[in-house]
Amino acid sequence: MSSRDVILGRVRRALGGPAGEPVSYATDIDRSYLREHGSRTTGQTVDLLAENLADYRAVVHRTDAAGLPSLIARLLTARGSQTVLVPPGLPPEWLSAADPTRVQDQEAGTTAELDRVGSVVTGCAVAVAETGTIVLDGSPDQGRRRITLVPDHHICVVRVPDQVVSSVPQALERLAPTRPLTWISGPSATSDIELDRVEGVHGPRTLEVILVSGD
Repeated sequence: MSSRDVILGRVRRALGGPAGEPVSYATDIDRSYLREHGSRTTGQTVDLLAENLADYRAVVHRTDAAGLPSLIARLLTARGSQTVLVPPGLPPEWLSAADPTRVQDQEAGTTAELDRVGSVVTGCAVAVAETGTIVLDGSPDQGRRRITLVPDHHICVVRVPDQVVSSVPQALERLAPTRPLTWISGPSATSDIELDRVEGVHGPRTLEVILVSGD
């Protein structure tokens, strides 16, 4: 038995599980932890998501399906974006009122080309209210990971309430671990040892989230 096996065995015993490697993660791992904190209505869950997104300095908008195209057009105009990056499966009606030139997500595209794009518009896989987190999984309406990391302005559309869950455990049940998951809690930011905040280092400097209700 290696030192690693000894340490992991001690950890498993401390957690109240069997000391050996699990035969089945579905049955041998204790899942009795809280799945969410408190009890909320659907509306309260969506409100909590909006509150936590704003706390992370994301800009939150609300609209219905009919108002989504005009809202996206206004956000792109306010940003002054001349080009907008479009994932291959983005619903075409989302950009039906927008003027900027569409740039298709292409595998051969370079990071320099992505950096010149004014904005990117995507959907999402799921949004977590308790943590204010948006999760992308590379689905057709989200595109590859790099298209949301290089451009400086990201507009992300979240369908409510269908794509909103209360907690991370609930989100994990909806996600496939084999997909390229990107977890986003607000715009990209980092701090140095003196706690000076710098935004835009690891991703977009500006994150705008649209909570859209209706079909």
